[in-house]
Amino acid sequence: MKFRYITIEREYGSGGSKIARRLSEVTGVPCYGQEILEAVAKKQGIPVERINQYEEKATSSLLYTMFVMSRVQAGDPDMLTPEGKVFLDEQLEIRRRAMDGPAIFLGHCASDALKGQKGVVKVFIHSENEKEIKSRIIKDYEIPPEEVETTRKYYNKKRAGYYRANTGNDWTDMRKYDLVLDSSRLGIEGCVDVLKGLLS
Repeated sequence: MKFRYITIEREYGSGGSKIARRLSEVTGVPCYGQEILEAVAKKQGIPVERINQYEEKATSSLLYTMFVMSRVQAGDPDMLTPEGKVFLDEQLEIRRRAMDGPAIFLGHCASDALKGQKGVVKVFIHSENEKEIKSRIIKDYEIPPEEVETTRKYYNKKRAGYYRANTGNDWTDMRKYDLVLDSSRLGIEGCVDVLKGLLS
């Protein structure tokens, strides 16, 4: 196996989640995305919806960003806000699952959690085909056509903000990734084939 871990960040509507799940099916390597949220929610004794609220709140404050990064670096979880504790628990859960063996991680700043680990490849998935993005959002997420663009902007802003808030990096800075895939050019299966080669 060339790489042990694939971390995937993706634009909303790019098919990134579908690619990650399909890659897991064809390789037998477990994929963790929503599972991270569910594990953290269980640990903290709160609903997953609350985690999502914390993530939204975390993205809107520069002071939060500076505070969380300083507390995490200082190893002082007791001083963290609820949002910071969620992020820290997500990072710990990612590291815990990585100890079980090869894995595919979807979102949650997983590449930051695995910083220093050997065998990690950082992937970003996007799509240049606007028509395809809109069609996928309508079909996969059952979003009404008139709400597609607003929904897409909301989730991309949330993901970019959460990434910046917790890593200090720009989510769309392609230089931060090892591999950038355009799902509109490669297709879902084409992206899966490329990534499959990294795990074989």
